[in-house]
Amino acid sequence: MKMINQDTICAIATAQGGAIGIIRVSGPQAIEITSRIFTPSQGKPLTEREPYTLTFGKIFSSTKNINNIPQEKRSIPSPTIAIIDEVLVSLFRSPHSYTGEDSTEIMCHGSSYILQQVIQLLTENGCRTALPGEYTQRAFLNGKMDLSQAEAVADLIASSSAATHRLAMSQMRGGFSKELSNLRNQLLHITSLMELELDFSDHEELEFANREELNSLASHIEQVISRLAHSFSVGNAIKNGIPVAIIGETNAGKSTLLNTLLNEEKAIVSNIHGTTRDVIEDTINLEGITFRFIDTAGIRQTTDTIENLGIERTFQKMDQARIILWMIDPTDHKNQYEKLKSQILPHCEGKQLILIFNKSDLLSPLDKEKLLNMFANLQTKQLFISAKNRENIDTLEKILVQVTTLPGINQNDIIVTNVRHYEALTRALDAIHRVKEGLQLGLSGDLISEDLKLCIFHLSDIIGDVTNDEVLGNIFKNFCIGK
Repeated sequence: MKMINQDTICAIATAQGGAIGIIRVSGPQAIEITSRIFTPSQGKPLTEREPYTLTFGKIFSSTKNINNIPQEKRSIPSPTIAIIDEVLVSLFRSPHSYTGEDSTEIMCHGSSYILQQVIQLLTENGCRTALPGEYTQRAFLNGKMDLSQAEAVADLIASSSAATHRLAMSQMRGGFSKELSNLRNQLLHITSLMELELDFSDHEELEFANREELNSLASHIEQVISRLAHSFSVGNAIKNGIPVAIIGETNAGKSTLLNTLLNEEKAIVSNIHGTTRDVIEDTINLEGITFRFIDTAGIRQTTDTIENLGIERTFQKMDQARIILWMIDPTDHKNQYEKLKSQILPHCEGKQLILIFNKSDLLSPLDKEKLLNMFANLQTKQLFISAKNRENIDTLEKILVQVTTLPGINQNDIIVTNVRHYEALTRALDAIHRVKEGLQLGLSGDLISEDLKLCIFHLSDIIGDVTNDEVLGNIFKNFCIGK
């Protein structure tokens, strides 16, 4: 693996607007450069201090000959030298730091002016500003974590629910990496036996790799890779939110329901038919689960080209959703049952369908009973609500949580959430399928060995053993600066 250049880098690591701001410095000259702009309130200079220490002191506006000025005179106001801030500096020495390099963290007050002044001083003294994700990239390149753990750092920062946090923490702790390493070691064992046979190909009677044992081991590896690959559907839903499509005819109250669930005016609400012409999405968190609600264009016959495009997207979103809320305006429910049966149910296979009767405040008990009887044979959950008046919205939220068939997640579970990992696993699964087929067909060891190597390659790609610089660039460019 090619090492990144050995520049010393700096960046603001905290969001703007807080009381405290932190600047991270990492690289071979991190401690020396920080020492040039920082004067401890007492004791030894930063370069002579022990690691894992916090030092209080000042940062001045100019570093020219600052170390030649007596300590007692540095606090005296000067036209050329002024105090920028009183700060705390934490010190880490290689290899015992996040990046594996010498590092410091400067804790200032959160003023954007102060932070920018400190960054300017650091760059004037030899630092360059860090690229997005460069600290974590250096941690990976310096062996502090593998690539899947590095990617989990970004997931941890972006986690917005208990479930996504647990998954990111599990991956950061290396559970996924250990599983892959174990598979890789077993595959390497098979490959070494196959390669040994090839070395003695002149002696056909020699068989170092028992074919029955190899087939059994290949089956086990196939099952593990298949389980990991199949977990992506759950992991992706947890990471990006359970997609819930709000479907129905125009003016059924879909946009009103979305606004009510989100507690904000996200979608335009109007009595005019066909107001919503494109999908509108947003997320909420219910009991630690993120739901991604999708308001769609009302389904009806229309000659409006733009509205028809919106209706086409409605059916696309139905196919992508895990839960479908079919909203009915019970004051205008003519032909609703026939439309539901012919247009909606074909898109609901393998999904949860919930029937929502809106505007329930306008219905009598007898009206409600008739509606329930009309749709009784659908054998799906049905609920009367008033989106406008928030009637039964709490009940709807509880139903959504109940019908969400997600496994209990803890920090030891291994669930794939990353598209790159999923694609590599599917390629590895294809390769191990071919290995099994080759063993069953009695193919020669050299052909089987090639597929074994491919399987190892794709598993190694996930943890970064064979990853090239272009792949690394695509991964880390999506990180925030300062991480």
